Amino acid sequence: MTFQPPNDPARADVLAARPTLWTNSLYRDNAIGDASLPLNPDQVDESQANWIRLAPLLETCFPELEATAGAIRSNLIELEGLRDALGYGGAEFGRVFVKADSALPVAGSIKARGGVYEVFVFAEALARREGLLKDGQDIRDLAGAAAKALFSRHTIAVGSTGNLGLSVGVAARALGFKATVHMSSDAKAWKVERLRRLGVEVVQHEADYTTAVENARIIAESDPSIYFVDDEQSRQLFLGYSVAALELAEQLNALRIVVDAEHPLFLYLPCGIGGAPGGVTYGAKKVFGDVVHCFFVEPVQSPCALVHMMSGSDDLVSVYDVGLSNRTEADGMAVARMSAFVARVMRNMLAGVFTVDDISLFRWLLLAHETQGLRLEPSATAGFAGPEFVVKHPQGRAFCERLNIADHLSQATHIVWTTGGSFVPQEQFEAFLEIARKL
Repeated sequence: MTFQPPNDPARADVLAARPTLWTNSLYRDNAIGDASLPLNPDQVDESQANWIRLAPLLETCFPELEATAGAIRSNLIELEGLRDALGYGGAEFGRVFVKADSALPVAGSIKARGGVYEVFVFAEALARREGLLKDGQDIRDLAGAAAKALFSRHTIAVGSTGNLGLSVGVAARALGFKATVHMSSDAKAWKVERLRRLGVEVVQHEADYTTAVENARIIAESDPSIYFVDDEQSRQLFLGYSVAALELAEQLNALRIVVDAEHPLFLYLPCGIGGAPGGVTYGAKKVFGDVVHCFFVEPVQSPCALVHMMSGSDDLVSVYDVGLSNRTEADGMAVARMSAFVARVMRNMLAGVFTVDDISLFRWLLLAHETQGLRLEPSATAGFAGPEFVVKHPQGRAFCERLNIADHLSQATHIVWTTGGSFVPQEQFEAFLEIARKL
């Protein structure tokens, strides 16, 4: 251990790699109004406008989006059999839903919201710069031969543990770009193979995710024909994810679910480097204000957001600094050091972080499949621990008391964001189920 975390109720559990909950003492009202942040809430609406403008092109490139007129959306599913299986049958748990980004079209994970968005926004900007797209021109022309000839002279690069690479690779190849995905040693073989079948160059590094991203960035900086999708620093990725909150608000409104001080909303978001859950949190705070409370969830051996945010340090603290291994079956969450950009934005905006062990991830994967027909990968199940931590854990109860919402929990709405799984090959999914049954 090279860093000694400060005294905190979660500290002993974190260091011992036991599931726990950390709540953020810096969490405050109207954090999104902080003028010193590197973003402003209007950018969420601007990103929504970008999605709408790009929708006809998305529908042209991805016929599976015809039913949604080019929108990349997921269902909001209320838990039924799974609710009781998880132990959430009591009235004190309010209503519990899944936001099923695990079934998102195009890329099969939440990364479709960020990776596809950034690639298509870049393609539009490149085409305008090169005079191939003028004001008033049909955006669908970017799927034509002239645009593809331009895009083929450029490479989209990204560092990824898997799902971001899939979304960027799918989007880039659909438009005619070359694509290179730098992957860590723990990336799943099926994700590597799927990318290569798309014509994506996959570079595997015998190191962790952070090293893969650093190597990808260095290579991109030396070649002006490479556009680098930077998972650690990209505002475009972050804002692409943020628009999901507007979608969620529409769905809750359609169900006549009230979100206010007496009907709080809790979001549980699996976290790797932090871009996707950070973006959703930022959007949710813009849409719902101070009555939504967002929690990241991480594996016990890879809690990069928890260890850094608990540290209070301006310099990033990694899981290695506190003696943890960064080894987990949740490949999308095997990240040693969170994004500095996300850490800055989340400092006063994130309610807390909880951790889960790998055995629980597989158990929830099996339960979700058997009781609700959900097809998830291990990392996508992590949020299922959220209601228990908030309602029953001592730190969760203290958090609710501090915010004067303890008496309103039976009227709360809990949303578990399932982040990936529908693209998992059947053979691999059966292997996940077999592991779960043995456990």
